[in-house]
Amino acid sequence: MPEHDVRAIYLPPGEGATVKNPIAGLTLTASGAETNGALTVFESAVAPGEGPPLHVHANEDEAWYALEGTFRVKLEHELREAPAGTFVFIPRRVRHTWQNIGDGPARLLILTAPAGLERFFERFSDLLDDAPVPDAFRTAGREFGIDVVGPPLAESNPL
Repeated sequence: MPEHDVRAIYLPPGEGATVKNPIAGLTLTASGAETNGALTVFESAVAPGEGPPLHVHANEDEAWYALEGTFRVKLEHELREAPAGTFVFIPRRVRHTWQNIGDGPARLLILTAPAGLERFFERFSDLLDDAPVPDAFRTAGREFGIDVVGPPLAESNPL
């Protein structure tokens, strides 16, 4: 494998590329290009009640840390509360979703390995101009090894 020029990354608060996403505001803090494909890191700002549909990643392991607010997370059939300070590791092929269940905005720090999930969000964003959110998520997901296997928690397990 050829050597790549990978440099350390330092990103002060409030910096990073913003990616359009109707489910949550995304700020990309480290891309696959910057980490030589090792991982993708982004911060997600989530409005009350929001969260993605139940889905499965074929290619990436995912880990997230609740920075602020209160979430609930579904891993396979288990539903748990995830207040600020909660860490969640989701191996590839595990069905999962999450939802901000607080009254205000909440934030997650999300890491995926190997890198590549940023391409899903870029494609999802592009599709939003011509398709409703669920259809755009499903279409972009199929292109990047993400299968939607159920609705968001707001629909499947209302509060």
